[in-house]
Amino acid sequence: MSVENFGNLEKADIVETARKITEEGPICDHCLGRQFAKISSGVSNDKRGEILKEVLRAKGEGLKEGKCWVCNGLFENLEACVSKALGALKEYEFDSFLVGTKVSGMLLENEELIWEIAGASYAEPLKAELNREVGKRIESETGKIADFEMPEVVVILDLWTEKVELQVNSVFIYGRYRKFKRGIPQTRWFCRECRGRGCERCNFTGKMYAESVEELISGSILEEFKGEDMILHGCGREDIDARMLGSGRPFVVEIKEPGRRKLDLRLLEEKVKEENEGKVEVTGLQYVKRGMVAKIKDVKADKTYRVEVELKAKIKEADLRDAITKLSGTVIKQRTPTRVLHRRADLVRKRKIYSAILVSFEAPISFLELKCDGGLYIKELVSGDGGRTKPNLSELLGAEAEVKELDVVDMDMDIHVFV
Repeated sequence: MSVENFGNLEKADIVETARKITEEGPICDHCLGRQFAKISSGVSNDKRGEILKEVLRAKGEGLKEGKCWVCNGLFENLEACVSKALGALKEYEFDSFLVGTKVSGMLLENEELIWEIAGASYAEPLKAELNREVGKRIESETGKIADFEMPEVVVILDLWTEKVELQVNSVFIYGRYRKFKRGIPQTRWFCRECRGRGCERCNFTGKMYAESVEELISGSILEEFKGEDMILHGCGREDIDARMLGSGRPFVVEIKEPGRRKLDLRLLEEKVKEENEGKVEVTGLQYVKRGMVAKIKDVKADKTYRVEVELKAKIKEADLRDAITKLSGTVIKQRTPTRVLHRRADLVRKRKIYSAILVSFEAPISFLELKCDGGLYIKELVSGDGGRTKPNLSELLGAEAEVKELDVVDMDMDIHVFV
């Protein structure tokens, strides 16, 4: 390749600009060549720089020797950057990566100075060249691929500190959980008094409850991934004192900064079940992308509940059956329940009951099965919550009723959301 192949600019203009740049001091092939990166394609920046230097020498120009005044010898010592990056990466399992750079103030000043001489119209920034060259070498050494869309690991070259940082992107796993024990919340609840710091109210645990579905699953799988933390993103949530049965509640767990990314998820299902017998189990685990978190939060699910109701007055079975029949197919207007007003906006929401069935009647206890829109508060549907839910079972009976126990036995949703 010769200067004539650089593109549409006149050969003399290119050579003259290169001469002005080299007058400032020693410059490496990379930094000289990348000032003309956008003029032509099909050749590397260091090759461009090499050709321009040959032309200048042929014209009798005396080129200065020494450390590059633009990058301060950075490109002449690329292997040191690569070595640091490989050292940091060896602790992690990954298939794809990307390289990024934090440029120091001195190099930014040098970049501005050379652009004052050569102009920036055809130049490629230092960090773009560095990212590419280090990335090519990491690909060669590891056999992994550079991914510009969703890399599993981002290698950050910090030129301020001369260190390499890693941004290890999370692993996301979709599945369903079943909760067999009451009194377990879905996620960690920090103590309302100390907000996680620890106090007498929470027995210095920092938590409102000793364990959660999130913590139980995390305790079984986080160490396997060698991760720093795990977050559970659920498709809604059940009450603390409700069980989650049937096919289970869909969720996505996010494993933060995982050292490992490829585990047998069937074995993890068995581990969660074995270590949390009688409390929690998970099924259908599969690796998914980050976007699944938003999907699972947005999906609408119909729910089927098994409800144990205590009647506070003597009610005939026929009257109870009639009241339940009136609820079936009804749209319920439900103002935010009193018990959750501290964390939910005070709004009136409309939710439909698709079917309501009396399963058994043994006064004063009855068992109902309700299929309804997600988001309907069942306890308030039964009690009425002081008239905030209309219609409600207590109102239809003309007598007080309340939920003693509650189970979610099915969640019906569009499975295509999860394909």
